[in-house]
Amino acid sequence: MPIPRRSWAEPFKIKVVEPVRLTAPGQRLAAIREAGYNTFLLRSEDVYIDLLTDSGTSAMSDRQWAGMMLGDEAYAGSRNFYRLEAAVQRLYGYRYLIPTHQGRGAEHIISRILIKPGDVIAGNMYFTTTRLHQELAGGRFEDVVIPEAHDPASEHPFKGNVDLEKLEALIARHGAARMPYVSIAATVNMAGGQPISLENLRAVRKLTARHGIRVILDATRVAENAYFIQQREAGQQGRSIAEIVKETCSLTDGCTMSAKKDALANIGGFLALNDETVFEEARNLVVVYEGLHTYGGMAGRDMEAVAIGLEESVEDSHIRARVGQVLYLGEKLRAWGIPIVLPIGGHGVFLDARAFLPHLPQEQYPAQALAAALYLDSGVRAMERGTVSAGRNQDTGEENRPKLELVRLAIPRRVYTQAHMDVVAESVFCVHEERQRVPGLKMVYEPRYLRFFQARFEPLA
Repeated sequence: MPIPRRSWAEPFKIKVVEPVRLTAPGQRLAAIREAGYNTFLLRSEDVYIDLLTDSGTSAMSDRQWAGMMLGDEAYAGSRNFYRLEAAVQRLYGYRYLIPTHQGRGAEHIISRILIKPGDVIAGNMYFTTTRLHQELAGGRFEDVVIPEAHDPASEHPFKGNVDLEKLEALIARHGAARMPYVSIAATVNMAGGQPISLENLRAVRKLTARHGIRVILDATRVAENAYFIQQREAGQQGRSIAEIVKETCSLTDGCTMSAKKDALANIGGFLALNDETVFEEARNLVVVYEGLHTYGGMAGRDMEAVAIGLEESVEDSHIRARVGQVLYLGEKLRAWGIPIVLPIGGHGVFLDARAFLPHLPQEQYPAQALAAALYLDSGVRAMERGTVSAGRNQDTGEENRPKLELVRLAIPRRVYTQAHMDVVAESVFCVHEERQRVPGLKMVYEPRYLRFFQARFEPLA
């Protein structure tokens, strides 16, 4: 009797293991109380399966570890910088490279250079650090993502697409001179890891070129975006991930990059550009804020690891297995009727906290409460992506109330097995079964910036 389908396996073998500790319920209760019911403030030693983020938490390959032994730690002119520069030029196609310690270093520099007070930056949904750097430079972010991105139940295949009519109206209202660039994310994190299509990005490029407006790409997860293009977009099935990545970048004027995601490194990032004038200013500013222009806050060994990781990130077998593990978890939860963001994203599964905990109003931070409840149940650490992350309106000071109130289960690359995903799924199921017992939270400490990292809470019940 023929089998209905053929299974696939990860394109690697496990060579080194790191022990993890399963804590008792009482230990987890004490830990989450000490952390102010904020999973960011938990100690990693108290976490069993860590899905807080996929940033800097991936497992490096034997080639990356070997490359780190070839680190040239010269203060100026490190050979690893030139290796990284060549990799970016070959794989992404940009002319110039400015290394930074991580992605937000690149966001800071490009914001300082291009944004003037009163400027408007349109984008396909905000990201926390990106928007903050834009605001600190005196700009204001305007969301031009399609409406489907704000609907967790919509199965639109490219929920990261830009609403072209909305973008055109924004240009008409403010004028191209007040819009230094359009900020495009490859897979929109805050919408659940949702991709932008090549067709839409081409249309954005055509529109912005007509008005003389730059396009700056957040390339953090551009390889994952390319995978969805390959799988979902008409005419793209026969192309390699590497080809789609390079075309994606060719439709933009530059990118910010956190090398802690797609590039499989534990630290690092860069700003890549095509405009020589902007590059010269960025190369000058990186010396002020990050380090010399040939290391930019990274050690030589880290630049080597990033260069190799960029090459590995566009291998079709790697990205298929990486996204496949996310799909495995998401499909398991969906089959059990757990409310998640659809379609399932590329770097994690996003729980719809408003549908999961309908008894909690948004002012009681349901996503934050759900993340704490998951940790209490099993020691699985997840992240809130809702009202707490959305912060406050910069004009009124009132809390932003996003339509999406999500808990992100971000899966590190090459770290966990399918058995770990089963444990996570079963924990989510158990919390869902007892969801009426999950209490709301009140915020008792609020930092000024990016409050989700350090805010503290107490249960209301």
